[in-house]
Amino acid sequence: MRLWTGATASGLATWALPFVLGLAVFGRTLTASDLGLLLAARTVGFLAAVPVAGVLADRHSRRGVVLWAGLAAGAAAPVIAAGLERSVPLMAAAAAVAGAGQGACRPAYQALTAEVVDAGRRQQANAAMTLAVRVTTLVGPSSAALLAVFLDTRALLVGIGLLWLVAACVPPTGTRPGTAEETSEPSAGAVRASFPAEFAEGVREARRHPWFLAGLGALTAVIATGYSATGVALPLVSRDEYGTEVVLAGAMTAYTAGALGGALLMARWRPRSPGRAALAGLACYGFAPLGLVFPVHPVVVPAAYAVAGIGIELFNVPWFTAAQREVAPDKLARVSSLDFLLSYGLAPLGLALIAPAIDAFGATAVLAACALVCFAAPATAALAPGARTFSVARGRGDTTSITQ
Repeated sequence: MRLWTGATASGLATWALPFVLGLAVFGRTLTASDLGLLLAARTVGFLAAVPVAGVLADRHSRRGVVLWAGLAAGAAAPVIAAGLERSVPLMAAAAAVAGAGQGACRPAYQALTAEVVDAGRRQQANAAMTLAVRVTTLVGPSSAALLAVFLDTRALLVGIGLLWLVAACVPPTGTRPGTAEETSEPSAGAVRASFPAEFAEGVREARRHPWFLAGLGALTAVIATGYSATGVALPLVSRDEYGTEVVLAGAMTAYTAGALGGALLMARWRPRSPGRAALAGLACYGFAPLGLVFPVHPVVVPAAYAVAGIGIELFNVPWFTAAQREVAPDKLARVSSLDFLLSYGLAPLGLALIAPAIDAFGATAVLAACALVCFAAPATAALAPGARTFSVARGRGDTTSITQ
């Protein structure tokens, strides 16, 4: 429960920062260009911290990395508040620190889950964590808007800092599985490997699992195309084809509701071939851009996004659980950092390219291409060794049901 509470507070604080800064734009205490600068600084901090945190979390205590990452992000929030209407460079620097704290938390929390939760309950634990994230996304905007009636933006930013303190201080210390590398004392005068060298060890560990590399490639392709279609094309289609923002709001709400349903399902369901079921779920994201290609009834678009939401959690929960089970314990944080670095790190590139692509080739062609990638990438990944069960040892010839 302490682990879940800390992870939930981390997720809520991560989501809340751009939303609260958006409220500042609405209240004219921040310009739209300044908002873009702050979000870009946060993204840079996130991407810079993820690989470093992966190495630190494998080198030292995962609990300690969570603590310091949460404290850094928590300290940055009131600095952002102090810079509001005073110093945009100060806010940008603090936003970069906040992003670094967010990025450092992600691989550390993934590895800490493997320490705190026994193997038989990790799928339920991962489902519970992703469920909390989806509930936050669903009820967060209305809650923040309600709080904004009584509190100004600075107070809300300080509240984000308090959430990060919860994320930093509440999680428990796990029992770290011992390995030969960890239990052997370094000899006197031994020189520790550099950060790039230690991160490269994590990359080599990832290469030992073909199913992981294939799945990560598919996830990266889906996020770079399907997520970009959601972020850029959905508002355009909602405005130009349907003439109302209701389709946009309905699609995003349906996606979150579908993800909630998918997380609840994965808390109990144990598919016979978890890898292929997960990749099939990931492919369901293709219905999101596909629903925007043709002139369909407005109800079809939210329905397509609901299917995409269900599918993404059919993928996420077994994906995290398999990594915690299959990856060497002393390299789990580095492998997780590689996961976040590629899958989420390339998302801004997709967002940056999709609008020019739509201008050059038209929305229909670009959305059809995005849908094709979303369907084809997971199907290709399903052919990799071990993809059927997300396990090299059980990747071939095992037809028994996997239970935990």
